[in-house]
Amino acid sequence: MRDFLTGRAKALRPSGIRKYFDIVETLPDAISLGVGEPDFVTPWDIRSAGIRSLQKGYTSYTGNRGLSELRGLISRYLSERFGVQYAPDRIIVTVGASEGIDLALRTTCEAGDEVLLPDPAYVSYAPIVSLCGGVPVSVSCTAENGFILTPEALEAAVTPRTKSVILAYPNNPTGAVMTERQLRAILPVIEKYDLLVISDEIYAELTYGGAHCSVASLADMRERTILLSGFSKAFAMTGWRIGYACAPEAIDAAMLKVHQYTMLCAPRIAQHAAVQALSGGFADGFAAVTQMRTEYDRRRRFLVGALNGLGLSCFEPRGAFYVFPSVRATGLTGEQFAERLLMEEQVAVVPGNAFGACGESHVRCSYATGMDELREAVARISRFVEKLRKND
Repeated sequence: MRDFLTGRAKALRPSGIRKYFDIVETLPDAISLGVGEPDFVTPWDIRSAGIRSLQKGYTSYTGNRGLSELRGLISRYLSERFGVQYAPDRIIVTVGASEGIDLALRTTCEAGDEVLLPDPAYVSYAPIVSLCGGVPVSVSCTAENGFILTPEALEAAVTPRTKSVILAYPNNPTGAVMTERQLRAILPVIEKYDLLVISDEIYAELTYGGAHCSVASLADMRERTILLSGFSKAFAMTGWRIGYACAPEAIDAAMLKVHQYTMLCAPRIAQHAAVQALSGGFADGFAAVTQMRTEYDRRRRFLVGALNGLGLSCFEPRGAFYVFPSVRATGLTGEQFAERLLMEEQVAVVPGNAFGACGESHVRCSYATGMDELREAVARISRFVEKLRKND
């Protein structure tokens, strides 16, 4: 029998994150700092809206774009929170922001097109570019520069085949945030080389010490930006699988066609829950989100201080819910550190090279877990680091 697999499927590497989760499941006393998922339960009013939807028998498809009520609320939300104007009929409700990434790349990336990825980057970007026949190109972002994309690094990576750049700020895995000033600094390069921006803003609500700035809100950028976001992180709705995509007219139309032939529509029950998430919060500034963000901030400050105190140099994240400490001082690579920490102290972190070559000497730790677990994890990491020092 012939080999039916495509070359692209064969070349696709397994996720650098999943194997650690698989091992954790076999260790009953393990503490996982690897999961990029809120430890909060979806707020009750949102869950209740989903239950009511099911009780009323709302189990059919919606239109391909999603419920008009939900798209209207997303339009209002983007305008009021981030100063970005998208009409409801230019919004596609997607199966999580992940589907939005897939749609954006499928409709804009052709064979040989280069897509620039600030490195370290979320694990799915490069594989999806490759599946589309494109070429993912890493652009080094360092702790010395706050893990942001600088205009110099961006321009140095551009070639005649460069078509687009993915911006993901607040960033997974580093927690870096790009300010309005920093975003404006890269705009001349984007315009000079006529690049498309794919902006993944799933962590937009999770910033500390300053509001998120959407690149689509800046002058003339909306028509060269695909904005992707969703409800998973801010509203603790990961399993509901609700996101959205906003794009220039021609790209929007193409993304809708792909969406029609693949997902058809996002789950109706989850869309009703998302309606409640937005309609229930404008008056109080999304109190549940504010409460979660405050707790994440407390954990963030604790973990950064603890890791720095152990000699694991830790950039202070300004967004999302991750820290990305360097483990270079231990003499181990990020992968060696993660594997030994898991087996010797049963604490799971993710090696930084899962997110690109620039993460080689780092690990990613999520603080989307309770303070008691964080304290115990730090105690175990401290014991592990001290043991390494004694063995030097």
